[in-house]
Amino acid sequence: MSDAKPKPTKDAPASADRPDKKMGAAEGQLQTFMLEEAEDNRTMRIAVVVAIIAHVGLLLITFPSWSSGPAAAAEKPKVYVVQQVRFKPPPPKEEQQIPKPKSKKVPIPDPTPDEPEPIRIEEPEQFDIPEIDDLVIGIPEAPPEPEPTGPIYVTGDVQKPEKLNAPPPQYTEIARKARIQGVVILQSIIDEQGNVTEVQVLKGLPMGLSEAAEAAVKQWKFKPATLNGKPVAVYFNLTVNFQLQ
Repeated sequence: MSDAKPKPTKDAPASADRPDKKMGAAEGQLQTFMLEEAEDNRTMRIAVVVAIIAHVGLLLITFPSWSSGPAAAAEKPKVYVVQQVRFKPPPPKEEQQIPKPKSKKVPIPDPTPDEPEPIRIEEPEQFDIPEIDDLVIGIPEAPPEPEPTGPIYVTGDVQKPEKLNAPPPQYTEIARKARIQGVVILQSIIDEQGNVTEVQVLKGLPMGLSEAAEAAVKQWKFKPATLNGKPVAVYFNLTVNFQLQ
């Protein structure tokens, strides 16, 4: 006996696998259809719920009285009780007693006297008034004005200082070459001895001319300003003119 098994023909396997393939394809299409339908139903339910919520919100916005109607109807109206404030009456005023004028007793003469009694009339009291010459009326003198302790401005009774010696300023070489001309205005303090101190430039010129003017006025000499005949320190503006010849 031989162990050889019959070989399957080419048509046999094809005929045996065809029904299984058709069944698998049909089941796959059915599952796909069911999944799509379930997804559509789920989408439809979500859309319906969203539409209901939107309509309810729209109604609440359009008619707000619906949302607060039952609650407002359930609330009872508030009743306010007004209590009258009673004030205590003011105490009665005490009547002021007006003193009665005292009557002077005048003696009544006896209707049948041997000699009539004289009627006495009260004489007014006399006061001693001093003569005008005895009165002394004096007006106290005003205290003297305090003397200034620092520099003051030249106003009122203050006599301005007078220039005694004023050396000219030195022209800087760079300003001479640039042909710069003009006026430098300086604010200074002239002390009781007529010296120029604490110079400050109010209006200057470039290229060292302001510094040259400041150095020059510090060498100037003045007759000091006076107040009531006494020398005082004053604020005084000085002018330095730079001109090329």
